[in-house]
Amino acid sequence: MSGDTLPGAPRRRPRLMAVHAHPDDESSKGAATMAKYAAEGADVLVVTCTGGERGSLLNPRFPRPRGRVDMGALRAAEMERARRILGVRQCWLGYRDSGLPGEGEPLPADCFARADPAAATARLVALMRWFRPHVVTTYDEDGGYPHPDHVMAHRVTVAAFASAADGSAHPLAGPPWQPLKLYYNHGSHPARSAALHRALRERGSDAPYAPLPNEPVRQPEITTRVPCAGYFPVRDRALLAHASQVDPDGVWFAVPTALQQEVWPTEDYTLARSLVPVRLPESDLFAGIEVAARAAHPEPSRPVPAPLAG
Repeated sequence: MSGDTLPGAPRRRPRLMAVHAHPDDESSKGAATMAKYAAEGADVLVVTCTGGERGSLLNPRFPRPRGRVDMGALRAAEMERARRILGVRQCWLGYRDSGLPGEGEPLPADCFARADPAAATARLVALMRWFRPHVVTTYDEDGGYPHPDHVMAHRVTVAAFASAADGSAHPLAGPPWQPLKLYYNHGSHPARSAALHRALRERGSDAPYAPLPNEPVRQPEITTRVPCAGYFPVRDRALLAHASQVDPDGVWFAVPTALQQEVWPTEDYTLARSLVPVRLPESDLFAGIEVAARAAHPEPSRPVPAPLAG
């Protein structure tokens, strides 16, 4: 477990768990939201399903070492820097990156996407029962984009959300706990890209905005827009902390931050499930649940689940 809060310490704050597939996903999808809530006093935990071991050096400016690169160690160090910038905690689900095989190529036998879904769900349930989040975020059924690890993260998170409160499910994973809201995050989507494109054109730019890599073709149903423009610079710094992956002159920074703050000052979500009454659209992931959740659920001190402590 990375972070400044001691394992087992009493937790009386609103709690948000964000489940992501690889290191750097947390900094490109919902990062400003997490930084905002952490700064306002919420306890925010990023669960990273894989270590990104099968990634490569994507940033052409990153210094090329002469020997073999330990991508797992490199990306773990970058994840720690990003976590500190965002002001959140972070832990690993403990699976290996699936990579992105070409068409017709099999997935590696030891990868997350080929893991036993029930076992992976049990690991996440153990974390949910330890951390006791009120809100959980992850990707939609397409994974945000169709990377096998993103799709698996969706499947496991949805299953864990549904079973974390069932005492008969995963009995070794700790006392039951029911998260109250599940959201799908949308790092980018067609409506946002179109708005940024128009804004650049209207300001005379000769470099209209292209969609981010692997942006979904269809427009998701946005139920919740979190105003967090003031934290876009924090998001940008966290993304740049993943220096092996992110080109500072690349597509992620093609639109000036100030223009993004003006034109699209929110990060956007789909409310997939809620166990409390909601009124849509929303502007707060904790809408309707913070006080009730804190009053209704006692929070005894408990240790980190042993297989996941670190």
